[in-house]
Amino acid sequence: MTSTPTDTRRAHPSGRRHLPDAPLLAAAEGRRPRHRPVWFMRQAGRSLPEYRELRATTGMLESCFNPDLVCEITLQPVRRHRVDAAILFSDIVVPLKAAGVDLDIVAGVGPVIAHPVRTAADVRALPRLVPEQVTPISDAVRLLVDELDQTPLIGFAGAPFTLASYLVEGGPSRNHEHTKALMHGEPETWHALLGALADTTIAFLQAQLAAGVDAIQLFDSWAGALTEADYREFVMPHSERVFAEVANAGVPRIHFGVGTGELLGAMGEAGADVVGVDWRVPLDVAVGRVGPGKALQGNLDPATLFAGWDVVEREVGKVLAAADRALEAGAIGHIFNLGHGVPPDTDPEVLTRVVDLVHRS
Repeated sequence: MTSTPTDTRRAHPSGRRHLPDAPLLAAAEGRRPRHRPVWFMRQAGRSLPEYRELRATTGMLESCFNPDLVCEITLQPVRRHRVDAAILFSDIVVPLKAAGVDLDIVAGVGPVIAHPVRTAADVRALPRLVPEQVTPISDAVRLLVDELDQTPLIGFAGAPFTLASYLVEGGPSRNHEHTKALMHGEPETWHALLGALADTTIAFLQAQLAAGVDAIQLFDSWAGALTEADYREFVMPHSERVFAEVANAGVPRIHFGVGTGELLGAMGEAGADVVGVDWRVPLDVAVGRVGPGKALQGNLDPATLFAGWDVVEREVGKVLAAADRALEAGAIGHIFNLGHGVPPDTDPEVLTRVVDLVHRS
């Protein structure tokens, strides 16, 4: 008799689905998967025509708070590409918006904060998140775990530093001048800000975990702007606390940042089970920085997807070979992914072919 998704959830002591054969979870936990798992950051989104059609008349933040829409968008790449995980369709500023921060996501720009946070008074006035404020996201997770059968669902949140960089700068920034000035010039205010944002991140992840996600990923998108010394002093303690607070859920914890080759060791120490590696560092080099006992995720250069299939096939092969060397050197598993998100103009057929290629490797 085949168990339904509901049956498998009830059979697991935590109330979460029991997915012993899911390749992504096996790789993350150091078990041998039946095939190499693969998923893509930003796999649900602008590269899919069905997504663009669905979002034609709905704003980004409005979409993120609509459980039915979140469920459908999250499922689209699973249906199309047969990836080994779904990742919750959301945005890293969603918990800030839910808590009451005045912000919007502007097309072509990104998150824009109406009133940047740059003083101790601003930090004290920053609203805190309570689980009830993200009920639509929890509802979306519950819908998804009923639909996904044996495919794991990854929940995610922005790390405290990356959230802080948006709040302090007022939006995306190339050099993070205001952020670094606050960090170095007013360290007490800085740590108060990151402590508050860690609380928000923890609450957001715990809501997703309570609703049934099977893994979580912490995105520290802008951490690559920091030196290792600054990361360890001003950022790492707060990311450590996030990972520690969700450890008892018993799900794999993934940590990812862009341009973080010099931070890989510290990011691994922060508490992740899986360290994401962007395309700048080969996986067999990354394992030496991260150290043994962790799984690695990555790391095909997204730009490669535009170079023609012969090139894509060759470069995927290079990533897989480097991953195999990393496994020999002490990594406990490998999850294939891009080194960053899927570019919006990517041909979806190329992604589908990459999934098939990795599964046959």
